[in-house]
Amino acid sequence: MDIGSRNSYPASKLSNFTGFKFVFEDVECNSIEGLLQAFKFENIDSQIATCQLVGFAAKKKGFGRNTYWQKKQTLWWKNKAYPRKSKDYQILLNKAYNALYSQNETFRKCLEDAGKSIFTHSIGRNNEKETVLTEREFCLRLQHLKDKGLL
Repeated sequence: MDIGSRNSYPASKLSNFTGFKFVFEDVECNSIEGLLQAFKFENIDSQIATCQLVGFAAKKKGFGRNTYWQKKQTLWWKNKAYPRKSKDYQILLNKAYNALYSQNETFRKCLEDAGKSIFTHSIGRNNEKETVLTEREFCLRLQHLKDKGLL
C-alpha cells in the first residue's frame, strides 16, 4: 500500500499530512508532520507553533529550515540537539509515533483498516542527509505499529 495524502483510504489517512491530534512530551500536536517539521527548529516557541500545523502548511514552514539543519545534520527537540544519524534521533522518532499511536484512536483504526498490506511511500526520500524521515524509517514504523503495536 503506497502511503500518500492523494491516495485512497486508508493510505491517504496514514500520510503524515493527516490531521491527527496527540500530545508529545507535553506539546499539543495537530499532525505528525507538524512535529517532524518542528524538529528543524532550535527555538522552542517555533517548535510549539509548528506542531500546531497540519499537512502542507507544516511542510512549508519547515522548508525554510532545510538548508540550516541539513548543513548541520542536526535536529532539535526541547533544547536537545539530535545528530540526524544518531540512535537518539531514532528513539525520538519512535517516541513520536508511539505517542500518536497510543493517543489517537482514528490513527489506530486506519492502521487496522490497512489489513495485511505492506507499506511503501513512493514520494518519500531515502537520503538521511536530505529528510527528517526517510521512506524506510516511515514505512518500518507504520508496519511495526500495525503488526505489533508500540515501538
